[in-house]
Amino acid sequence: MYAITGITGKVGGALAKALIEAGEPVRAVLRDPAKAEIWRKRGCEIAFAEMGAAAQLAAAFKGATGVFILPPSEFDPAPGYPEAAKRNEVLTTALLAARPERVVCLSTIGADGEVDNLLSQRAMLEEALGELDFPVTFLRPGWFMENAAWDVAPARDEGVLHSFLQPADKTFAMVATQDIGRLAADLIREGWTGKRVVELEGPSRVSPNDLANAFASALGHPVRVEIVPRESWEGLFRAQGTRNPQPRMRMLDGFNEGWIDFKDNGQNSVKGKTPLVEVIAALVRQAAATEAV
Repeated sequence: MYAITGITGKVGGALAKALIEAGEPVRAVLRDPAKAEIWRKRGCEIAFAEMGAAAQLAAAFKGATGVFILPPSEFDPAPGYPEAAKRNEVLTTALLAARPERVVCLSTIGADGEVDNLLSQRAMLEEALGELDFPVTFLRPGWFMENAAWDVAPARDEGVLHSFLQPADKTFAMVATQDIGRLAADLIREGWTGKRVVELEGPSRVSPNDLANAFASALGHPVRVEIVPRESWEGLFRAQGTRNPQPRMRMLDGFNEGWIDFKDNGQNSVKGKTPLVEVIAALVRQAAATEAV
């Protein structure tokens, strides 16, 4: 039995789909009872647990061959990341109580970085789960291609892609969420000892220009890149309601300046199969379908 947190999201859903198609038993760990029926119909066992409740999580993980951990992301954390520290304490308590055979944890590119930034929360997670006395894999994917969902409307309506990643011709390690889920399904069924790190990116690196070209192909009209100046970031983020924008700004700096990347420029990373154009076309279709409802 494989217990999956975050199963209603893109990564967790892709992981569950791959396991179910392989005939593996899956336990969906959910917070919302309203989302249970769809997973029951797919043959999953259901467990309810809040990510902040150690006893509930321990019960959900009990007896599992493998547990997939997808901790919620905090995009506007308080200084020092107290939310992440508390969440890590809850997770380790639950896992030690349940003692599954192995754990796969979704981490991130940059989790090994030494400069404080938004991704430092995942570094804290790796440190906390690294103390467990059973096998743990930290899956570190690149930038999610699906983050471009925020760019659909301006690309469609204005022919512009506003890019915080810069310069426009610089390439970055990106990956499709379905490739993350598929690899997680492979990893969680493997046997290993101790702790291991697996890096994952797409079949080729992606620049803002590549993103704009993929949107142009999907939309049928030109799309140009417009760089968002670094000096405007803090004001923009605060206007959106962000109270502590510095971690996010430093994360973007890390990508742009190159100190957030895989070791050896990804020479040893696993390569996914899903191309950027496929992901962008799907995002455009989804946006159109949503607006048509």
